[in-house]
Amino acid sequence: MSDNEQHGPTRFGFFIAPYHPLTGNPTLQIHRDLALVELADQLGYAEAWVGEHHSAGLEIIAAPEVFLAAAAQRTRRIKLGTGVNSLPYHQPMMLADRLCLLDHLTMGRTMMGVGPGQLATDAAMMGIDPVRQRDMMHESMAVLVRLLRGETVTARSEWYHLEEARLQLLPYGDLELAVASTISPSGAVLAGRHGAGLLSLAASDPSGYEALLPNWKVYERTMAEHGHTVDRSQWRLVAPMHIAETREQALREAEWGVGHLVDYIEKLSGRQAPWNTSARAAVQQWAGEGFPAFGRATIGTPDDAIATIEKLAEQSGGFGTFLLLGLNVADWEATQRSAKLFAEHVIPHFTRANRNRVASLEWAHANSERMIGGLTAGIQSAFEKHGQALASALGAEESN
Repeated sequence: MSDNEQHGPTRFGFFIAPYHPLTGNPTLQIHRDLALVELADQLGYAEAWVGEHHSAGLEIIAAPEVFLAAAAQRTRRIKLGTGVNSLPYHQPMMLADRLCLLDHLTMGRTMMGVGPGQLATDAAMMGIDPVRQRDMMHESMAVLVRLLRGETVTARSEWYHLEEARLQLLPYGDLELAVASTISPSGAVLAGRHGAGLLSLAASDPSGYEALLPNWKVYERTMAEHGHTVDRSQWRLVAPMHIAETREQALREAEWGVGHLVDYIEKLSGRQAPWNTSARAAVQQWAGEGFPAFGRATIGTPDDAIATIEKLAEQSGGFGTFLLLGLNVADWEATQRSAKLFAEHVIPHFTRANRNRVASLEWAHANSERMIGGLTAGIQSAFEKHGQALASALGAEESN
């Protein structure tokens, strides 16, 4: 059993859709997303993923590659992923070209997440049949991986045509690919077929939580069938969290922005949420049974966050990276504090960053009697050795 299986994730990051209230300044909201990635880099988070959406008003980054190019100029070490590129929306060679350029601009910090597209409104505006989206994703991925390997590709489908296509600029390094997975096994099959990582977006949704292990088994089987080596460190789980010093403070802070998420759910689904009676009722529902599309949230303390991640590790059998779903549910100051608390108290728990410090103090405690005895003996010896000289000096001072 690997270390990840025993101890849970060892890498952490953010998955930023993003979700923003319709009452705010969109320019400032996007710049705060950039600031969050910059803060994550400073705090030692390993990854930041940014989504692609084109409708419904809240998720307002249409081109994650453009956003990540800007983020790369503000950061030093954090890896930057498209979370995710909706493959049916793009001619595959053009998408591969853009990601390779981004990989060079970031000097190898780019990751590519792919999926079929989440919002039905996006697909409708582009005239894409939602029934075809997953098939289109598979068709695109089949040529994307070949192009990124440097192959020359001739391929036809109902929606793209490649004739002796090849990239003139290959990735800077090994461009990591990850496939979005929610509840159905479609993402696990596609990831396993091409040896990509698995990105489980609905880890805390009750249905998604139950699907974690079955989807992993599908992924393992498909990887083996196509000659790829399975590595749990390539598995990423996403869940919403907001933490503070106390649970009550976290709940109170989450009340600030929960309304825009409830409104979003109601308008997309065309149904009124029965628990939309107050901000507190909505937050308690979210922390209890969960929201559709967002899953159950952890709204509490760092200890609560640790407990949730440990539960996910147990349910899944082990995974490599945990990603905080960025929902802008609290105001900017509280969001920053939550990120800092997570970095200060949650990440070290799983990376075991303080294990040698703890061992050092325990060793000192176990040997304290011997050490203190030796220290006392040393001080006594010094007094005996230099006592006569000290007495003479004191006597001379008194006589003066």
